[in-house]
Amino acid sequence: MHNASLISNDFMDLVYAGRCDAESMALSNITGKIVLCNAPAEAKSTPSTVALWEAFKHTSGNGAKGLIFAQHTTNLLEGLAGIEHIMPCVLVDFEIAQRIISYGNSAGSPVVKFSPTITVVGDGVLSPRVASFSSRGPSPSFPGILKPDIAAPGVAILAAQGGSYAFKSGTSMAVPHVSAVTALLKSVHPDWTPAMIKSAIVTTASVTDRFGMPIQADAVPRKLADPFDFGGGHMNPDRAVDPGLVYDLDAKEYNKFFNCTIGLVDGCGSYQLNLNLPSIAVPDLKNQVTVWRTVTNVGPMDATYQAVVEAPAGVVVSVEPSVISFTADGSRSTTFRMTFTAKQRVQGGYTFGSLTWFDQSSHSVRIPIAVRTVIQDFIADTS
Repeated sequence: MHNASLISNDFMDLVYAGRCDAESMALSNITGKIVLCNAPAEAKSTPSTVALWEAFKHTSGNGAKGLIFAQHTTNLLEGLAGIEHIMPCVLVDFEIAQRIISYGNSAGSPVVKFSPTITVVGDGVLSPRVASFSSRGPSPSFPGILKPDIAAPGVAILAAQGGSYAFKSGTSMAVPHVSAVTALLKSVHPDWTPAMIKSAIVTTASVTDRFGMPIQADAVPRKLADPFDFGGGHMNPDRAVDPGLVYDLDAKEYNKFFNCTIGLVDGCGSYQLNLNLPSIAVPDLKNQVTVWRTVTNVGPMDATYQAVVEAPAGVVVSVEPSVISFTADGSRSTTFRMTFTAKQRVQGGYTFGSLTWFDQSSHSVRIPIAVRTVIQDFIADTS
């Protein structure tokens, strides 16, 4: 419930008004009543924020005293800011809405009472999870580069606003978290390049929550998050300070990439695949593709790492060499190749996996992988 002070403790009549559009309002007497708006069939085509405000406009304009709005689980609480001083509003998922509808059908005169909001903290909160409004991959312009890179806290963050504070959400809230971690890593490792810092953040990120369960992503409906939702995962500053291995990249390589973007260099597709990023995206696997990467040891001088692959569905993946070793008097960097082979000839969608380098101690260096099998270029699976 939002803003419980606006209503009394008395039960009020409940009306189910379907989509709560103008037509539904014309068929319902909602004056002085609480209205349930539930339109699951339209949820995938109409954003929740738009549907909520349309429902609010029609219900408040027809004299309703409160609104129960059914939606897929998304981050909508801040969207209630303009409603809270006009009428109380409760957000529920479609399953709870159906239970309310069943109650209404069985009761002769259904009634409802709003109670104050309950705040849940600690282990009872499903977090981290990816916000519904978060930017998703793949990149249509450069599908050979996996985006996003990383996920960071960006929902309901207490932020400075004017001479006070307010809860804000979005990229503007997530970026300061990443920037702060970047600054801390630079203070600990002043000789690291920007690419090394980025790699440390991406390769040590978490893809599970505090219970060891996969991170979820608010969507339509909620789903398990994948690299197009969170890149390497949810950043973990404590692990990022000691990543073991990093994927370094000379700044000049970015200049070459820029030249690709403006058409000054040929063969950009292959160049994107082999840019030494802490991720791999293969957007057009027809038969077989080989991708090269180089890792640099920033951990103990004497170390051996074993490759562990989680292959994307429908793809066979090999790593050569699968074991890499570093010594005090040897090179700090080594190059390996990954070969991706399609198991079936289809015009398919993306599937996801990962490559993780493990040493004998505490280092686990993980990069996300996204692969899409295709039959031929410029043929889309649109059916």
